[in-house]
Amino acid sequence: MPLVVPDAVLGVVTLYRSEQPRPYSQQDLDLAVQVASRAALGIDHAASYTRERNTATALQRHLLPSRTPDLTTVETAHLYLPVSAGGDWFDVIELSGARVGLVVGDVVGHGIEVAATMGRLRTALRTLAELDLEPDELLIHLDEIAARLASENVDANGLGHDDDIPTGGRVATCAYAVYDPVKRRLTLASAGHPAPLLVSPEGEVSTVEVETGPALGTAHGTYETATYSLDDGAVLCLYTDGLLAGSDEAADTLRRVLTHQDRALSETADAIAYALADDQAEDDAVLLLARARGLSDDQAVHWDLPSDPSVVAAARSLAGRQLAAWGLEDIAFETELIISELVTNAIRYGEGPVSLRLIRDRHLTCEVTDGSNTSPHMRRAHDTEEGGRGLYLVMSMSHRWGTRYAARGKTVWSQQTLPGRTDEGARSPA
Repeated sequence: MPLVVPDAVLGVVTLYRSEQPRPYSQQDLDLAVQVASRAALGIDHAASYTRERNTATALQRHLLPSRTPDLTTVETAHLYLPVSAGGDWFDVIELSGARVGLVVGDVVGHGIEVAATMGRLRTALRTLAELDLEPDELLIHLDEIAARLASENVDANGLGHDDDIPTGGRVATCAYAVYDPVKRRLTLASAGHPAPLLVSPEGEVSTVEVETGPALGTAHGTYETATYSLDDGAVLCLYTDGLLAGSDEAADTLRRVLTHQDRALSETADAIAYALADDQAEDDAVLLLARARGLSDDQAVHWDLPSDPSVVAAARSLAGRQLAAWGLEDIAFETELIISELVTNAIRYGEGPVSLRLIRDRHLTCEVTDGSNTSPHMRRAHDTEEGGRGLYLVMSMSHRWGTRYAARGKTVWSQQTLPGRTDEGARSPA
């Protein structure tokens, strides 16, 4: 009997009779037709499901980071265990001032639509993070974006209750943390996500006490931040709920494995995978481990400057001496020019007090802070104009540059590639 589905023949079913040599009756043949029809339909559905699952899993993997940045201030290790092509994701984001953003999230549901939603949320979060928003403010914006994505999914599919499409008030959960290696401080906010764990350098495991706000997608969420001081060697453990879904003892097992601080984080991640492996798991799982390494006192210097135009020359001189002490004379000219432009702008267009900070890590970061919330804007200066080229010079001589805001005032920062290092996308000095 042929295994027939619309537009295709999948194969045949061959029936043999051994003990009774008489021919098949019409009733036998009718039964065989029904069996073959149902079998063909089942095989076709299974093949379609497998193709969709493989496609969703491939999309999920493609949308996740192919690698995490190699940082000196944070050692990271991650684990992704795909089961049903869900929307679990993680990220490690380089921020200004040598800070690092750490993200773990989980989109509700399974399938291609969920993987696509995950990719869009991850991209949106990276964009918001690079604007240097505080974790609670970032989640407020991401909540609004998630609500719009859910609405778009409903409009595009004409449905509001498909299990594969996140809708309603709960699209995803997310935890976002920022580690500042200069202040050795961790700031974290959570949108309906499992509470992270914090492991001391001695191996003591505790739960990060942070008020958990609503999951992303309500468009009305408000969030709180928790701040922790981290000793060098402390480990932050972020994960999705699929990691602990295997058994009631999974949480205790995770804590027990994390107490071993005498091994590399990659080994710890592997040990967690083996300890919590579950053949019957129904949900994806993501784990992100981050070990803090603060900057030493001689890697960051800070000066308070009077709000007076005459101080620009003094700022250049201070920076030049510090660069010489760090052995960075090769970029002294560019750095002093950047500082001159940033300090001049802060004095001319901002408000006092003005401060200058240099940070030497994988890059050299120059930060100028003033008390004004006005934002500098890049514009094209015409040939007949005498000014308007300062930020263009800063951009030309920087690998990256930007502005971040505090409760009062702003910081304009510039990041330069150190001699001997090459960074993808770095700009050559003009």
